[in-house]
Amino acid sequence: MANLASTYRNQGRWKEAEELDVHVMETSAMVLGSEHPDTLTSMANLASTYMNQGRWKEAEELEVQVIETRKRVLGSEHPDTLASMANLASTFWNRERWKEAEELDVQVIETRKRVLGSEHPDTLTSMANLASTYRNQGRWEEAEELEVQVMKMRKRVLGSEHPDTLTSIANLASTYRNQGRWKEAGELNVQVTTTRKRVLGSEHLSTLTSMNNLAFTFKFQGRNDEAISLMKKCVQLRKQVLGHQHPHTTSSLEALNTWQMENMVIED
Repeated sequence: MANLASTYRNQGRWKEAEELDVHVMETSAMVLGSEHPDTLTSMANLASTYMNQGRWKEAEELEVQVIETRKRVLGSEHPDTLASMANLASTFWNRERWKEAEELDVQVIETRKRVLGSEHPDTLTSMANLASTYRNQGRWEEAEELEVQVMKMRKRVLGSEHPDTLTSIANLASTYRNQGRWKEAGELNVQVTTTRKRVLGSEHLSTLTSMNNLAFTFKFQGRNDEAISLMKKCVQLRKQVLGHQHPHTTSSLEALNTWQMENMVIED
């Protein structure tokens, strides 16, 4: 059942995933106990489902509970404990609590480097998360330096078309875009969007993110018609996959409405 819930999550079927996650968690707690590693994993999965629906408060409450119990039961350096800390950092990130996110990110990186090694995929993920936290604070040089490092290591360790490698390329593109380096950002965004469509499918969450980012790049390059056309597709797919109320859907829709209004004014 946990595997089916994971499949639903990967397909963006949040309501079905949530129902199964809750059932698995409650059953596991009853049969194995509330502190059993499998119960904690099911709690972490439910938190992930909440997070993907933009239900940050509910996600955070569960994640804090999981971290505290995993530290006590498994130890502070266990991979599962570190994963739950990284998840909480991600929730902080989504709630724009940058300082708290950064503190957790740094802690996870240092421990993962020591326990897993500097090129382990989990270590690289935590480095990418810290770079993202830097980027959202406007610390472009620090973000870029980490992102280039992660991208090169992921290409070498995972391959150039691995989803994590594509994520690191997309992150670097975002940093370029935030610095007004539109040409470099555009080239990377096109590369990521095209590859993600082929590798992950056009409705995958990561593909939709790259479509959104590419639309913004087109907009800031003055390519208004291309930006609006691409954002329309993105909004339509996000409504379909995430639902109308998800923060990512509403954010894309808001951008689209603004751009269309601006275009009408320009045409008038």
